Amino acid sequence: MNINIFTRPSALAPLVMSLAALAIVLGRMVLAGTTRSADEGVAAHLFQLLIAGQLPIVAFFAIRWLQRTPGRALVVLASQGVAVLIACAPVFYFHW
Repeated sequence: MNINIFTRPSALAPLVMSLAALAIVLGRMVLAGTTRSADEGVAAHLFQLLIAGQLPIVAFFAIRWLQRTPGRALVVLASQGVAVLIACAPVFYFHW
């Protein structure tokens, strides 16, 4: 059974959400700079929703695919984890 699980919505959605979160952080950096503001603002809330919203999707993916194709599922889960770390890196670096 040759299944490309990277094409499944539950595999792609967290990656797209991480890319969107990264785009929001980079857009805020371009528009407002790297200084901290008194209020978190819309960008911070969208970032938090995108990152936290991935958890149920990743859990669904893990439940559905880890037993069927554990090797491929772990690759997808690892790539989802790396995407979250990349999206969070500017936030941690600039202490936002």
